[in-house]
Amino acid sequence: MDNIVSLKDLVVNFEDGEQILHGINLDIKDKEFVTLLGPSGCGKTTTLRIIAGFLEPTSGDVFFDGKRINGVPPHKRNVNTVFQRYALFPHLNVYENIAFGLRVKKTSEKEVVRRVGEMLELVNLKGFEKRSVNRLSGGQQQRVAIARALVNRPKVLLLDEPLGALDLKLRKEMQVELRKIQQALELTFVYVTHDQEDALTMSDTVVVMNNGSIQQIGSPIDIYNEPVNAFVADFIGESNIVNGSMPRDCLVEFVGKQFECVDKGFAPNETVDVVIRPEDIKIIPAESAKLTGIVESVVFKGVHYEMIVDGVDHKWMIHSTKHAPVGTMIGMHFDPDDIHIMKKTEVDG
Repeated sequence: MDNIVSLKDLVVNFEDGEQILHGINLDIKDKEFVTLLGPSGCGKTTTLRIIAGFLEPTSGDVFFDGKRINGVPPHKRNVNTVFQRYALFPHLNVYENIAFGLRVKKTSEKEVVRRVGEMLELVNLKGFEKRSVNRLSGGQQQRVAIARALVNRPKVLLLDEPLGALDLKLRKEMQVELRKIQQALELTFVYVTHDQEDALTMSDTVVVMNNGSIQQIGSPIDIYNEPVNAFVADFIGESNIVNGSMPRDCLVEFVGKQFECVDKGFAPNETVDVVIRPEDIKIIPAESAKLTGIVESVVFKGVHYEMIVDGVDHKWMIHSTKHAPVGTMIGMHFDPDDIHIMKKTEVDG
């Protein structure tokens, strides 16, 4: 699959000297759903604005279909953007909002009717053509914004936190809808969010960012199961992160005890971060466990219980369909491949 967008050594400095992007390198493949994921201020929206042409990098290059497009204005790039604030025209109905870009290009009326009809069907808004956008729900308004962005047939659709204003149920529905639209049209989607569920649910590739740098690029499964550092592990899902050391390959020491693991390639007694996901910790009788603790709190989360367990040297989070009452001494068990060992990194947060 060919790269449709390539970012090479992108640096962005603001006028006050603050550096927002620190040498971003990223290849986005044709027909791929890529999510830029990270906390507020990490540089993900700045990266999106550079692709769109709303912002020029201080240094570095942007390529589209192999051609350098630095300095090319937004309206001459084959991309469109959907913002969190949908920016619909309140004086136009649904049909005319979607048709707006075609009319600007002086598209024939016959073609406008055909393409707007296709978009209405794609976003499940047939029958809403004459409806005022002010009378639509948040989810319906978002569909109009997506249809308006797609009707001009861009090769890349950029989405800047478009689900941020929706309630939880509608957000989950729109995650599925966006993925269906992307697959049906076989377009490249570049999606910006701070929400890990958005990223894991919809993406082919997740790009985790922090402090203006890319921390990890991979599939949702790779990012979740094989985080490269403590920041990624903590940002993608819940994690227990403890300080440890590696006496030798496949043996890690933390909280004063040694455990077998599957990781190799560390120096003898190298200091490391140890990550164990809450769902990988099994509750067993305290008398048969190497690791024990007292249940401090239990919260029912619907599909599982979330327990905080005080293990003296560390407070552990456990996700389990079983639970023990507060104040109970329990044992905790995890298998060697449930333990993820990472080199120490200086990462904020």
